[in-house]
Amino acid sequence: MPGEKGNLQKILEQGAFSVSAEIGPPMGADASVVIKKAQELKGVVDAANITDNQTAVVRMSSIAASYLSSMNGVEPVVQMTCRDRNRIAIQSDLLGAYALGLKNLLVLSGDHQSFGNHPQSKNVFDVDSIQLLYSLRKMKEEGVFMGGSKCKSPAEFFLGATVNPFADPEELQMIRLRKKINAGAQFVQTQAIYDVAKFAEWMEKVRGLGLHKKAYILAGIVVNKSLKSIEMTQIVPGMLVPCELVERMRAAGPGNYDSEGVGIALDLIEEIRKIEGVSGIHIMAIGWESIVPTLVARAGLLPRPAIE
Repeated sequence: MPGEKGNLQKILEQGAFSVSAEIGPPMGADASVVIKKAQELKGVVDAANITDNQTAVVRMSSIAASYLSSMNGVEPVVQMTCRDRNRIAIQSDLLGAYALGLKNLLVLSGDHQSFGNHPQSKNVFDVDSIQLLYSLRKMKEEGVFMGGSKCKSPAEFFLGATVNPFADPEELQMIRLRKKINAGAQFVQTQAIYDVAKFAEWMEKVRGLGLHKKAYILAGIVVNKSLKSIEMTQIVPGMLVPCELVERMRAAGPGNYDSEGVGIALDLIEEIRKIEGVSGIHIMAIGWESIVPTLVARAGLLPRPAIE
């Protein structure tokens, strides 16, 4: 029904600590891949991001995979990047997504195509993520398209954005966060949090600006399955992984990397839940969706709260 709120929005609005995860669509047309992942997450998370050609690699449409997820018991968060579509295509696709009953939308700029499997392709970036958020908010509130013409039946998404608390310069990131929220973001997912002390400092600044009262902040949690994965994360620009966590994984030994990765994630979740203004966690178990039920259960976050 138009205007009806989704599960994720209701959970957050009633003050419960939300749990979301991710489903990566396959590099092919096999619907069973998405269905299997959704079935693993059913009843475990409040919603799951369906990535949009992540790292600029061609995959099944985020909207199509989101519909498959919704048909199999997991509310999706449709991801929409600004890289691949102009404003006509973006609005058209999102009207279609909303017509299919998809309620949540995460707006992203998108990874540059040079990272993916079609580096020769042209990017679009007709609008950026802040402009798209603002335009979709106007569509909801005023019923108009980006060009100013009337939209008879607007898409009324629960709008989300992303932020990296550790990217430099920090002041610019805070300005972008404020701009995204003012543009229309109702929830914000952070990049992976490993340094909880630094994240707590960042959240103090968020609270100082009152941004946690304007949008729900969901802290990103990556579940590392190997020593190499956490070592690679440590060298990614904008990521802050304390050396002691890498050493902790190394000390666990090859046969215990996966269990130690879960242990690290559980410790991070426990500490993050204590930080004022954090409304939930967003779990990124890249290629390891099957571990999410175990992680959520051991974190004491099951059963998920009922909708009031």
